[in-house]
Amino acid sequence: MGRYRPPAAVKSPYITADGYEKLRREADELWVLRREVTQALAAAAAEGDRSENAEYIYRKKQLREMDRRIGYLQRRLPELKVVHAGPSDTEKVFFGAWVTLEESDGSELKFRIVGADEFDPKQNWISVDSPMARALLKRSVDQEFSVRTPAGDRSYVVIEVRYES
Repeated sequence: MGRYRPPAAVKSPYITADGYEKLRREADELWVLRREVTQALAAAAAEGDRSENAEYIYRKKQLREMDRRIGYLQRRLPELKVVHAGPSDTEKVFFGAWVTLEESDGSELKFRIVGADEFDPKQNWISVDSPMARALLKRSVDQEFSVRTPAGDRSYVVIEVRYES
């Protein structure tokens, strides 16, 4: 039995300028860190029997993970399209918008729509590829819409749309 995995869904190529810079810095830092890990790996390999050398095994795993991430960033960064400015129609929801929604029970949700490579639930940033963002795009204030969630269909009303630099 093989280790076939179906191809991942294609991610949108859009990213904010800050998000692009963060990914570029991460790639640069990984190359510097990779040199240090390679030196530590060589030192661990020189200690003798590699099959029982925990340091060697750990560094090999660390190097593999770093190489995987570096490879991803080298493929992804050239295909990204940096969105520098907000849309001409700031009354509607587009990429980069901060959106405030009201649920049917009266509670409010607030989040920002960002690129697939920079979403962060801790900062209330959602991916432009998420079902919520796709349902929200091109909506304006006071418009009602619904989204299918694992818990069932949910209805929301757009309360506020704003763009920040």
